[in-house]
Amino acid sequence: MTDPSPSSTNDGTQSFRTVQTRGSVSFSIRGSEFIGVVAPVKTVAEAENFINMIQEEYTDATHVVPAYRVPDRTNTTTIKIDTESAIGSFLREYQSDDGEPAGSAGKPALNVLVQEELRNVVTTVIRYYGGTNLGIGRLTRAYSRAVSDAIQGADVVEEEPHEYITITVEYDDSGTVRRLLRSADIEFEASYDTVVTFSVNVPTNKTATLCDQIQSATSGRATIDT
Repeated sequence: MTDPSPSSTNDGTQSFRTVQTRGSVSFSIRGSEFIGVVAPVKTVAEAENFINMIQEEYTDATHVVPAYRVPDRTNTTTIKIDTESAIGSFLREYQSDDGEPAGSAGKPALNVLVQEELRNVVTTVIRYYGGTNLGIGRLTRAYSRAVSDAIQGADVVEEEPHEYITITVEYDDSGTVRRLLRSADIEFEASYDTVVTFSVNVPTNKTATLCDQIQSATSGRATIDT
């Protein structure tokens, strides 16, 4: 089971460290091959899809050990369920030993992410058993090294937190909303049906101001879901 780390609590408005690109590393210890991979993700679903992809890619591996730290907006309080924990309102941590001795694989992998203060990140360590038992201490160091070295191969960056909102307007107001979003240099996609719906990825610290601007520009006719 993982425990919430006080340093991991985030109110959703603070900048955070993450990896911008995928990183990987491989090395051998006493015949066992370890392959560490880290990748950026935005949601629990993306993290779990990545883990599933790696498991499918390395079906012949002895162990595929995952860990991640990503936002989870489905939880509003700190909870603990098996090896998962949601921190504050946003951050979920997960790890699994995948058949390795308890505490020797998943926890060391997750601990590296915590110590590096990374979030929006998933890691997997693939192990091919080489015929020699490594012992708890050597296993712990190997899994820690695999994640740490993979991070070194990725681009670590500081990012502002973003959130997705939807803006629904009639066609007459769609041009106004589009111009406002473009002038604010905010990422969005638009879908056209009986009404126009904008899916907007906005920096969290700008959400309130943007919503006020849209309501003002449309005289309150816009429907905004956050």
